[in-house]
Formats: sequence, C-alpha cells, structure tokens
Amino acid sequence: MPAFNEANTIQITLQKVVDVNLIHDFKKEIIIVNDCSNDNTEESVQKFILENPDTEIVYCKHEVNKGKGAAIHTGIEKATGTHIIVQDADLEYDPLEFNILLGPVIFAKADVVYGSRFIGGNAHRILFFWHTIGNRMLTFFSNMFSNLNLTDMETCYKLFDAQIIKSIHLNEKRFGFEPEVTQKIARIKGIKIYEVGVSYYGRTYDEGKKIGWKDGFRALYCILKYGLFKAR
Repeated sequence: MPAFNEANTIQITLQKVVDVNLIHDFKKEIIIVNDCSNDNTEESVQKFILENPDTEIVYCKHEVNKGKGAAIHTGIEKATGTHIIVQDADLEYDPLEFNILLGPVIFAKADVVYGSRFIGGNAHRILFFWHTIGNRMLTFFSNMFSNLNLTDMETCYKLFDAQIIKSIHLNEKRFGFEPEVTQKIARIKGIKIYEVGVSYYGRTYDEGKKIGWKDGFRALYCILKYGLFKAR
C-alpha cells in the first residue's frame, strides 16, 4: 500500500483490507510504504497498528519523497507472500474486491490480473471526460507495443505472482510504473495475463487526487521507452 499524504483515508482503507475474507485460504500480509508524507499519515498508521495488535502489518517509510512507483518497488521488495496486490490508500478502489482479482489465479492459474475500471457492471464514479480519453489512449498505445488487449493499463489494481514481479528490473519511480511493468510482463514467454472488472470510486483534485497531465506525457514516454525500444 503506497501512501503519500493520505491521513484522512488510510485508516479506513486499512480496516477494509483487514475485514476482507480471502477465498481459497489465502492469507494477508499488509505492507504500507509511506512515501515521506508531510501530513499525519504516519501517526494514522501507527495508531491503527496499536489498535490492531493481532494484524500483521509491515510499515516502511521513505526519508525523502520518491514517488508512487518507488513506494511500490519497496513494497515488492518487502513482500514475502506468493502474490502481490497494489492497493492505494485513497479509497478509489475497494479492497472487498480482492477476491475478484484472485479468481483467475485460483481457477485459471493466472500469473497477472488487471482490475479494469472500464469493463463489467461495477460502480464507477463519473468524473473527468479528458482523463477517461487519456487513459484509453494510453492503453491503446500500450497495447500496440505489448500486443495485449487490455482495457485499462493505468489501473491501480494489479495482482502479480510474487516470483515473477520480483524478477523484473523496474526503473520508474512515479506513475510511469504502470506502462513500464505492463510492457515488461508482456515480454515474458508463456505468461498468463487476465483482466477483470472492478469498481472505481475516483476522487477530484480537491479531494486529493494527485496524478496530472505531466504524468500522462511521462506514461506515453515510458510506453515508447519500454515498448518500442524495449529498454531494460
């Protein structure tokens, strides 16, 4: 769970993660990576840990702000389980839907599962037209070079076989993580990638949304860098 200035929502998100009962006897290991927040995120996390002594929570903190991608790198490094799910701390994605992501792992031996905001009948908050167009365009260009047919490359909800994701060299420190990891997993011979529909409870910028137009251009650059030129 990467977190930057999410003091208002991280306890609620953590409680949702704790409350969800995973199918097929999967157990949870919660790893929080505080990316040098300058609000009360750390205090909120520490309070939650004290109030839930029976819950296994690993807390890490970056001493300088490195970006969401860097926080995910740290979480991947610390994880000890068989599978890894990226869960933002901002309530845009519902942890109660973890089992939707686990379905293809259990029933189809999936190696990677993407949770798409654009398929299925799940709830989807209506927000920004141009963000939707931008997401679809980035997914389209990503698919051109990866030869995948994803509908939502930029989704936060990605589940990985831990052994596979730990074997990939990842560079991008910010939101470029999404296109980089997509291009790199697509090149793995025989990998099984699935996509499932998930809900999306998006935020406005006033409510704390952080990704901006500059990140969109960086994502396009990363698609070309890791897709067209196949950078390591």
